[in-house]
Amino acid sequence: MINNSISCFLIFAFAFAFVGCREENVLPKPRAMLRLEFSKTSMSEVETDNFKFEYNTRAKFKVKNSSSLVLEYPEMKGAIFINYRKVDKNISSLIADAQKLSFEHAAKADGIRPRIFENEENQVYGTFYEVSGDAASQAQFFVTDSVNHFVTGSLYFAAKPNYDSIYPAASYLQKDMGRIMETLRWK
Repeated sequence: MINNSISCFLIFAFAFAFVGCREENVLPKPRAMLRLEFSKTSMSEVETDNFKFEYNTRAKFKVKNSSSLVLEYPEMKGAIFINYRKVDKNISSLIADAQKLSFEHAAKADGIRPRIFENEENQVYGTFYEVSGDAASQAQFFVTDSVNHFVTGSLYFAAKPNYDSIYPAASYLQKDMGRIMETLRWK
């Protein structure tokens, strides 16, 4: 009887070790982001007294006054604010103000990456600031011809800044801002 007990125990232990302890290839789960699919964009042109540019028709275009425009994206709860200033021997202070506005978000931002923009053919020069982290604005830009015109653009969302949640929409709208800079022409 003892031999039967030992035999049963060994068979049970062997079966448990064989079945219960199989080594599986366990892989860590990758970090994931929410994937939002946005429809293909179509562009339209807007013209002001001082400049013109192409914009995404998904945006609702609004004129606030003669020097301020807003492109609202209701489904993303975001907006691009565009402001125009006339250059009158004050280009240095206009650039300093635009840079100051961009870097005011540094306290909450994880990083601010400036990218220089030059379109010599159309005399459009500026900087695009991509902001990462929980900042109030996810992107800023300014463009100028250095003599007569100065335009700034800022991206804001109507939501508490949470970079992980707004990243897909911020990335999409940053591309729209780049398109605005690329297609901007002075009058």
